[in-house]
Amino acid sequence: MQTHILKHSVYLKSGYSIVGPLEGKGPLKDYFDYIIKDDTMKEKTFEKSERKLLQHIILGAIDKAGLSVRDIDLFIGGDLLNQIVSSSFTARELELPFVGLYSACATMTESLAIASLFIELGIAKHIVAGTCTHFSSAERQYRFPLELGNQRPPTAQWTITGGGASIITNEKSKIKIYAVTFGKVIDFGITDVNNMGAAMAPAAADTIKTHLKNTNHSTKDYDMILTGDLGKLGSEILIDLLEHENIILGKNYADCGCMIFDKTERVFMGGSGAGCSASVLNSYVLHKMLKGDFKRVLIVSTGALMSTTTSQQGDTIPGIAHAVELVLDTASEKDKNTQSSNKKKIITRSKTTKIIKKERQND
Repeated sequence: MQTHILKHSVYLKSGYSIVGPLEGKGPLKDYFDYIIKDDTMKEKTFEKSERKLLQHIILGAIDKAGLSVRDIDLFIGGDLLNQIVSSSFTARELELPFVGLYSACATMTESLAIASLFIELGIAKHIVAGTCTHFSSAERQYRFPLELGNQRPPTAQWTITGGGASIITNEKSKIKIYAVTFGKVIDFGITDVNNMGAAMAPAAADTIKTHLKNTNHSTKDYDMILTGDLGKLGSEILIDLLEHENIILGKNYADCGCMIFDKTERVFMGGSGAGCSASVLNSYVLHKMLKGDFKRVLIVSTGALMSTTTSQQGDTIPGIAHAVELVLDTASEKDKNTQSSNKKKIITRSKTTKIIKKERQND
């Protein structure tokens, strides 16, 4: 079955997010844990910048949970670069057991879903799941180097610089992972690499429909339904596709790509990238849930499974979407005491953690 309702308690202990300067000027700026001032991060290449960005994110999530790197049993994640080098090199630096994934921009919920099943099966106690993207490295790989100054069509989106990571555990916390749905690969024949929203929307529609059916929920049961990075056009297509299935997305629906930027930022159809849903989930969504504003959230990260080679050869763009349902555990009365005790722990940080904290002070 595509949907797995978790029988044993699996919790999201903490989330951490970092974004770049442009993203840090948008509507969600007050929710992100850290906003970098220089997107090069003092590295010689943007690929190395992305690698360092993910290291900061992973270590930030671990520290925020009151844990050390030694407490983490597994790092599950991926990114958009060839051979998922940002994630692989991060795992190398932190010396963590690593499960590398690729679902393009759907990687955040894919990593959360797999981490949740691993925790439920007792394979691990603490797992960090996360991903990130960098605007400049994505442009160089999928489109054109920035130096060419190519013009963007109106349907294009802006790959965000940023990302997020979550600590998934069996230890009681306020946010419980209720169910996960693994999506099917759906291809509606879109070939335009500058129209990712249209390519991914059918997969998002199929995953949402499947998740609602298998959990016996309706869209009204959720305080928020979030898609990853469909953008403005893709979101409109998703709404239309679901209406044909008699599923109505109301005011509780939003897209992370539309939320992360405002109208004054020239990003065309909105934000995109694996870091899009990762940063919004691990900042805005978790903040709202911990405050009690949201009690049930469905987040559906979306991905376009093309490569530069397939696109240049004229292939169509397959889409994928994975869903994770989060619920506020209102019965959790001891969380504040637990969090306080975690803060009082003497955390043995690695050399890498200390270097990163020093770098932030100099940023």
